[in-house]
Amino acid sequence: MIEAQAEETRIDWEAALVVRACSGDSRAFERLYREHVGRVYGLCLRMTRDPHLAEDCTQETFINAWRALSKFETRSALSTWLHRIAVNVTLARRRKASPVEPGVEDEEDAGGAIEWTLETPVEVREIEAAIGALPEGARDALILHALYGYSHGEAAGMLGIAEGTCKAQLHRARKLLRERLEVEVG
Repeated sequence: MIEAQAEETRIDWEAALVVRACSGDSRAFERLYREHVGRVYGLCLRMTRDPHLAEDCTQETFINAWRALSKFETRSALSTWLHRIAVNVTLARRRKASPVEPGVEDEEDAGGAIEWTLETPVEVREIEAAIGALPEGARDALILHALYGYSHGEAAGMLGIAEGTCKAQLHRARKLLRERLEVEVG
């Protein structure tokens, strides 16, 4: 009950900052920036695997958000909207750097995917390194769905791919991680 009230208060506070920022209050936008920059940078870093490029993508995300803030509809959380902008910025940078993107390789049917959890004491940096070594499509699906908690449909929408493709990429990511981390499936 108390947590729900705290979340509601935070949402109201954030909505008030959005309204102020839409009317040109740069200090209100700065507070929104400080509230969300860490998670946006983390998303960009995981997707790019390059701290400098992640910083550029984060900066471009917030520039784009400032320009489009008046179009933000409060039907979704501000963090979701910012993440979508960050994904778009990152994918656009990736397309500029590599005009030919490899297609999705055929994978086993992802319909009966098992729930995947780590049962071994693998170091966090090993997991991050294994995630970073995944092919781009698989890494993106894993990051958005498994790490950031977006549904398959939401992740697919952010990535501009079909939901089935997103599920297949997630299945591929999990399979590759199990192999790289030598994790047994129970």
